[in-house]
Amino acid sequence: MTFSRFFHVVEEGGGGEEEEERLLAAERQEPFAVENMTATEANNRKGSGDVGVEIPDTAHQISSDSWFQVAFVLTTGINSAYVLGYSGTVMVPLGWIGGVVGLIIATAISLYANSLVAKLHEFGGRRHIRYRDLAGFIYGRKAYHLTWGLQYVNLFMINCGFIILAGSALKAVYVLFRDDHVIKLPHCIAIAGLICAVFAIGIPHLSALGTWLAVSTILSLIYIIVAIVLSVRDGVKAPPRDYEIQGSSLSKLFTITGAAANLVFAFNTGMLPEIQATVRQPVVKNMMKALYFQFTAGVLPMYAVTFIGYWAYGSSTSTYLLNSVNGPLWVKALANVSAILQSVISLHIFASPTYEYMDTKFGVKGNPLALKNLTFRIMARGGYIAVSTLVSALLPFLGDFMSLTGAVSTFPLTFILANHMYYKAMDNKLNPMQKLWHWLNVVVFSLMSLAAAIAAVRLIVLDSKNFHVFADL
Repeated sequence: MTFSRFFHVVEEGGGGEEEEERLLAAERQEPFAVENMTATEANNRKGSGDVGVEIPDTAHQISSDSWFQVAFVLTTGINSAYVLGYSGTVMVPLGWIGGVVGLIIATAISLYANSLVAKLHEFGGRRHIRYRDLAGFIYGRKAYHLTWGLQYVNLFMINCGFIILAGSALKAVYVLFRDDHVIKLPHCIAIAGLICAVFAIGIPHLSALGTWLAVSTILSLIYIIVAIVLSVRDGVKAPPRDYEIQGSSLSKLFTITGAAANLVFAFNTGMLPEIQATVRQPVVKNMMKALYFQFTAGVLPMYAVTFIGYWAYGSSTSTYLLNSVNGPLWVKALANVSAILQSVISLHIFASPTYEYMDTKFGVKGNPLALKNLTFRIMARGGYIAVSTLVSALLPFLGDFMSLTGAVSTFPLTFILANHMYYKAMDNKLNPMQKLWHWLNVVVFSLMSLAAAIAAVRLIVLDSKNFHVFADL
């Protein structure tokens, strides 16, 4: 049994015969349209569930995955190698009280905001399989382009962070065995980018990840368990640690504000409609199941490694936890290699909206291994990864990337836009108190976004003064 088939079995109510009937009914209504469909289009039509719901054109497969597989996609994102940085980028600036309370609050408000977007997926009798499609349907054409711009920036910076993570982990492996400084971080980032490009070319779309999600889960467990075990061992042996927030009053203010952006960055994808597009009918109910899984069982590994890492090393915790731990070389090497490979898979998830746009724009359909399609993926996806790798090598400041991404795109996409879109779409169904609540969210998160953006830019300016471009950190 394949891992994809396992996901299918786990979901309640397979509905295979009913789906066949729906496709046959659609074929009777539109025989010539169905006859001329590609395999992907036929699968999309077959899995749409309700022939009365309009489905936008896309070159990628939709409505094919169980809620359990989608839950694993979300959990892969939340437990990516980024979790190895939260002890240093969230807990160190916020301390015990601020860090613990902040993570719990961020979990709750992120679940709430994502659920608002999920409930709008079929708003107006149309599948909104892209974030920009949903915004454009509610607000108009200008909002479509603005949302696409915000989302592109958000996903681009997240992917740059994954390449930096993979490069940092690769350098950590090298240093374990040969600390001669011959291979530097920019070289490792370039190698990581090449690996990401090869993987992107080989996996045509998000639903095709299938078995790779199982591999990703195993990889995540390896580096999380290693980080926890070695941190506990170091913490038990270490003298009392300093948990005070470091720096002057002004410095603390900026670092705390930046850490708030890191909190929301930890839980949100900025591409929920694109992920929801892959789930089978009923899309809202199944997506809510996936979200509940993500924000309950899915967050536990991240909580554990974040809190234990900070407990073990206090305010001296590195922004990449595996740089702080002590233990057998082969164990640390295994954890770092797992982080490299998991970052490659995670990057593919967050790059998928960009890949879908390019594939749909240029009509890349049919057999993924066809020479034309394969050549296009090499050129388009290879070029995208090349640019991302160049930016990552130029400014390899991981914590700064997290703060800036959270400030300029995650806050607007996940909290500001989600609340206002829901308010706009459900205006006639909301009472005055509910309307006030959504407006309060819009105002508060707008102010937080502005403050976090200022703090993130300040951090980047300071780091740029301390380190030159292509720095070997």
